[in-house]
Amino acid sequence: MELSPRQTIIVAILVLFLGKYLTRKIQFLQEYNIPEPVSGGLIASILFGVIYAVFNTEILFALELRDSLLIVFFTTIGLSSKFQTLVQGGKPLLIMLALAVVYLFIQNITGISATLLTGQALETGVIGGSVSLAGGHGTAIAWAPRFVDEYGIPNAMELGIASATFGLILGGVIGGPIGKFLINHYQLEGSHDDKLVVGVSHAGTETPIDYQRMLNSILLISLSIGLGLILNSLLIEFGLVLPEFVTCLFAGIIMINTLPLIFRTVQFPDRSRSMALISDLSLGLFLAMSLMSLQLWTLAGLGIPILLTLLAQVVVTVLFVVFVVFRLMNSDYDAAVMSAGFAGLALGATPTAIANMTAVTEKFGASVKAFVVVPLVGAFFIDIANALIIQFLLDRM
Repeated sequence: MELSPRQTIIVAILVLFLGKYLTRKIQFLQEYNIPEPVSGGLIASILFGVIYAVFNTEILFALELRDSLLIVFFTTIGLSSKFQTLVQGGKPLLIMLALAVVYLFIQNITGISATLLTGQALETGVIGGSVSLAGGHGTAIAWAPRFVDEYGIPNAMELGIASATFGLILGGVIGGPIGKFLINHYQLEGSHDDKLVVGVSHAGTETPIDYQRMLNSILLISLSIGLGLILNSLLIEFGLVLPEFVTCLFAGIIMINTLPLIFRTVQFPDRSRSMALISDLSLGLFLAMSLMSLQLWTLAGLGIPILLTLLAQVVVTVLFVVFVVFRLMNSDYDAAVMSAGFAGLALGATPTAIANMTAVTEKFGASVKAFVVVPLVGAFFIDIANALIIQFLLDRM
């Protein structure tokens, strides 16, 4: 059963409503900051899995809009990144980048170690490592043919997609509890700065959402996306292929740091509630679509060895985040929020990391630094570093 774009967006909105309802009614979800798109999307994917199992009917969604929402979301992140903010986040950005690169090695070592214990091919450990977890579905799909052709793993595609699915779910589940534990254990407090793009409440009367501000926001986002697509085409001409959302993020940074210098009398909506609303709507719908379209029946074919590998990955991620990431990021409130984000980044994807941090900051207070550092590391540096590390490890097997 193939749904149209209109039907897909209807289902996604209903999934978000479901997530909000569950969070409102279930104390556990509130207490441990489980993102609403994750709880609603997971229930929806289970329902669609039951429909597949009982009626042998697979529901296919039109996900082109989902990819556009991802571009809009990362553009708003770029439009919230003034140079002075980026400079303030310079040292934490470098530390987080170093931690992310180190963890890519740890993730693959964990996967390889688990395969040694379960008697599988070593390359399978890389599939259950950064290929599918830090890399996500896209990286798993891209690398699968090589594992099939060069390493003789015929089910590499299935293993990669199933592992990425598992990671996306767990990344969205463990981040909030990690953030809550660190904040409560160390008695940390966040600021209540409402001038953030994501992770804030949209209630209140200060800088209200109105017609003019919404139009300004849509115009600036659209112009930034246009510039980002042009930058992407230029980079392709020079042989550098990056996801479109990455160049759109950098286009947003360029636009918000140059246009105000040229048009000094224009009020730019870089940190307005209208921009925040667009950002959160884009993120929420993107995650709802991603999770509700998960084919959970693919997890049934994982097998005990791969499940043990993934369990080991979750344990190692929690330990690394709590005892390494939090401490090296300065053991403060920002570090706790970034730790929640890092868990989502390590097991799932950058939007999962942002959702984790949003769930934490909506409850405990804002964190400007976290929403600058984590998206930049996750949206750009991780994919490049991951590709190099995967290649490095495979060449030595």
